[in-house]
Amino acid sequence: MDKIRLRFTKTGRAVYISHLDLMRTVQRALNRAGVPVRYSEGFNPHALISVLLPLSIGAESLCDLMDIRVREEVDLASLPAKLTAVMPEGISVLSAYEDGRKSVGLKWLRMRGLWIYEEQPDLAALEEFFNRPEVPVLRRTKRGEGIFDLRTGLQSLRFSAAPEGIAVEALISAQEPTLNPDLLVSALRQSAPTLAPTLARFTRVENYDAEMQLFA
Repeated sequence: MDKIRLRFTKTGRAVYISHLDLMRTVQRALNRAGVPVRYSEGFNPHALISVLLPLSIGAESLCDLMDIRVREEVDLASLPAKLTAVMPEGISVLSAYEDGRKSVGLKWLRMRGLWIYEEQPDLAALEEFFNRPEVPVLRRTKRGEGIFDLRTGLQSLRFSAAPEGIAVEALISAQEPTLNPDLLVSALRQSAPTLAPTLARFTRVENYDAEMQLFA
């Protein structure tokens, strides 16, 4: 056994844990659970842990994936419960297994969101905005600012009325291109501010490959 993959949730107050703090939290939990984590070599060794698609602060996930390199065999059946017991509130390990697929195979994410408004707009107006042939949005990347067309990373998007606002269901590209769901709101604020929510929350629900098969 060389590498194991964890499927875990990050909900509630845990959504405000940054990616760096999450890595520290997981490393402490692995130590407490007695998992024989492999470390890098050199003057500053670090635990060989990686999250396949790190979340933005404030976003929830029901299906996050993490890879951990180990030095020896691990009891995978008991590992989820052991780790969950030493994790902070909001982080629960659902399963642990070997031979997870390479991250390059992860293509689509199913997202669920709730948009809250002071004055709720017409659903038809929202659908019309995102059904245009092109939906440009200004975004910042490591290379600077640039225009990104949301349609290139958006496979489906549905809106429905909800008690607290407008419920959003979306299937977005995870990689090549990467579509952060926050950009949906940014596009509205930039081009149609009357349709933009005052508050938006998103939850990652499931992962898929390019053929829309579950990715694990």
